[in-house]
Amino acid sequence: PNLYFGVRPRIPKSLTTGLLWAKVDSFTEVQNNFRHTCEQHEGMAGYGWDEYDVRLGGRQTIHDAGNMVDITTEFVKIPGGSHGGSWAVRIKGTPRENAPDHLMTSVIFYAAMEGFGNLQVSNEPDNLGVEGAVRMEGSSNELGDFSLEVTEGPETNVHPPPSHKSYASKPLDRTIVSSLQVEDANIWQAKALLFQHMKTEVDQMIEVYGNENAPPPWQIFTIANNIREGNMHFVQKVFDGTFEFDVVFSSGSAPEPVTSEVLSGAIQSATKSFSERFSKVLAPQAPFNKPKYRAFAHSMFSNLIGGIGYFYGDAVVDRSYAPEYEEENEGFWEETAEARQRQGAVKLEGPAELYTSIPSRPFFPRGFLWDEGFHLIPIADWDMDVTLDIVKSWFNLIDEDGWIGREQILGQEARSKVPQEFQVQYPHYANPPTLFLIFNVLIDKLQDSASSMDSSDPLESIRSAHLQNPENAKNYLRDLYPLLKRHYFWFRKTQWGDIKSYDREAFSTKEAYRWRGRTPQHILTSGLDDYPRPQPPHPGELHTDIISWMGMMTRSMRRIAETIGETDDMREFQGYEKAIIRNIDDLHWNKKAQTYCDATIDDYEESVHVCHKGYISIFPFLTGLLPADSPRLGAILDLISDPEEMWSPYGLRSLSKSSPNYGTGENYWRSPVWMNINYLAIKSLLDLSQSIGPHQQRALQLYTSLRSNLVDTVFREWERTGFAWEQYNPETGEGQRTQHFTGWTSLVVKIMAMPEVQAAGKVRDEL
Repeated sequence: PNLYFGVRPRIPKSLTTGLLWAKVDSFTEVQNNFRHTCEQHEGMAGYGWDEYDVRLGGRQTIHDAGNMVDITTEFVKIPGGSHGGSWAVRIKGTPRENAPDHLMTSVIFYAAMEGFGNLQVSNEPDNLGVEGAVRMEGSSNELGDFSLEVTEGPETNVHPPPSHKSYASKPLDRTIVSSLQVEDANIWQAKALLFQHMKTEVDQMIEVYGNENAPPPWQIFTIANNIREGNMHFVQKVFDGTFEFDVVFSSGSAPEPVTSEVLSGAIQSATKSFSERFSKVLAPQAPFNKPKYRAFAHSMFSNLIGGIGYFYGDAVVDRSYAPEYEEENEGFWEETAEARQRQGAVKLEGPAELYTSIPSRPFFPRGFLWDEGFHLIPIADWDMDVTLDIVKSWFNLIDEDGWIGREQILGQEARSKVPQEFQVQYPHYANPPTLFLIFNVLIDKLQDSASSMDSSDPLESIRSAHLQNPENAKNYLRDLYPLLKRHYFWFRKTQWGDIKSYDREAFSTKEAYRWRGRTPQHILTSGLDDYPRPQPPHPGELHTDIISWMGMMTRSMRRIAETIGETDDMREFQGYEKAIIRNIDDLHWNKKAQTYCDATIDDYEESVHVCHKGYISIFPFLTGLLPADSPRLGAILDLISDPEEMWSPYGLRSLSKSSPNYGTGENYWRSPVWMNINYLAIKSLLDLSQSIGPHQQRALQLYTSLRSNLVDTVFREWERTGFAWEQYNPETGEGQRTQHFTGWTSLVVKIMAMPEVQAAGKVRDEL
């Protein structure tokens, strides 16, 4: 998913394909104009999937303002045969309004085979290029025999006319094909390989014609006509104005090969299927059921599910288990920094594979553990089977102790996007266990006999196999259960907090937690990076957010154990859950500040609260641990609703506006509005508004206002910029930081699909 367009199967070392293009009207700008990997600042006016279904395909539009062209890729999957089926894509280009009358665009499709497979061009070599379609034949153990065809396209395609005598030896109304033999480890560097190859051709043309009589840019920036044996093949077409062509992959075991006519029908069918399913599964509810929100909702969800990808490779891990990593001494952050510098046991582990939904195609094209749970919340409504497949893929990464790396940087391609100091993963570092949110979603759906299923969807029996047959779901949980327990008890063992050494009074002497990986500036492992914490760091700290996550995780484990009949385990988890909830109040509630706070040890070796009002303060509420009659809810709702504290017209601020730390330093989690935490807040407000208790009516009012603010903020910026953003400015509502952040910001789709509640406990009847 890190490419603007590329296709590969969920198979290590297999077929990989991709697309590049550039405006070729200048000798000086061509190299900067070529698009391949999604990047933050390439002159895009927006890009992404307009509609996408992981099982059928979809349509992507790329508004390439820099190259003055809008690219559309209409991609479909066609089942059939015993090797995963076939696929095809229609690639279209339309000059933008400000484009010149003759916009010259070079488009290059490539296909490469890693490993022991075979891929060859079957056209006869021709020094003038290929007339008609380019055909490739290939085979591998997993894919069997297959063919790839790059069509000529319709007669409406126009190519640059002859304008230089070099045209006679390389006419641009033909397709240029060049074959290379590339080491597997370098295939991902397709753009660099293309430039290296193209430079040889450019140098030869300059040598022949000289700088004074050089061919025009669209003629000179071409590859060689060189069809031969190789494992990587570049296919180049040069167009004048609008263009269109197809790329068709046909599995040899499929009943029949795919044609452009089949592709046309499949595109129409996929569009119809997506719209119908979306209207039944994730339809926006009032007041967001107006036509203007439809394309927005479709796009936000499609880019989330269209960001699902497959990764394979090795990872950098520090297995030194240095004693400093226990973080038991005062000043521990200096000791751990020194231990990390030694890097004596840092090594490559794996290879491993991961099926995951990524946060952002240009900036975070890899798996993030705590992001994943949020990503899967809307996807679970669309396709529970895919959701559980992704969850299982993550737990397959678990080590013998129960650790899962919080950031999965698998292989050299993934590492190329990450600064070296952030590549090493540490087996004592945790991350919020958000995947357990998905187990709660699964169990809720199993218990809800009215859970929506789309009976008109022919794929529903696959998408909802675990819901239609609860025994399938129980078997899935039973298979995963040993890994879940291992991960749960790893958390308890490695992230424990100290109660006894400091004579803290609490219901339980065991249920306290603190994040490892702490520095004075950050707790990256918490996910809330620069959120203010006690200063200086102390080994006696206790963190409100992690004990809340542990409460959610424990409740999920208790429900899983109950679902699969592990009665003794269920009782054990029930005991942990009770103790955690009691200890949250005993250890973290500050009566004077009327909020939940982190705790630390002062100069007199006494346990004290350090209160930084914001997301941390409401974590027990966010994780669903407070009942409707909790005496803490009034103060929490006060904090949420106060414009001088957390409330803003654009969503809940990450840090109270009254805090002296508000907007300071990196200002990453020190004011901006984040959609993932706001989603937890709005879900908790909805639950509270539908539960009888003293705060029901107030929760309803806050739910309605916050829901409206969040949707309007993301929608307005999407309309204005063409992008979803990582976070939103609490003073202006403007999107900021990473653009095309279609991970948890896509939770706006789930928020739009939440009900409009007109009165406490009453859901508006859309019928």
